[in-house]
Amino acid sequence: MDMIHVDGKDRGPIYLYALSTCGWCAKTKEFLSSLGVAFDYVFVDQLPKDEMEQTYSEMLQLYNPLGSFPTLVINGKAIIGYQENEIREALAE
Repeated sequence: MDMIHVDGKDRGPIYLYALSTCGWCAKTKEFLSSLGVAFDYVFVDQLPKDEMEQTYSEMLQLYNPLGSFPTLVINGKAIIGYQENEIREALAE
């Protein structure tokens, strides 16, 4: 899976699993950008079918068994949904 990289301050590995049609995913992406942190994201719904299934399965197994979006992973901690306070706390650790 190829993630799209957004430049910014290095705060450790930050990955966003998102859908291109999801408003909360867009808000999470915008919020991360406004904080100026580097992160990687992928629009799972835009991946080729095999890669989409593999990426979604990985997200379910490793971070979010509910399979909801956005799923944000900051230094190994999963944050489900658009959660500004949790994102700020995870970045402060």
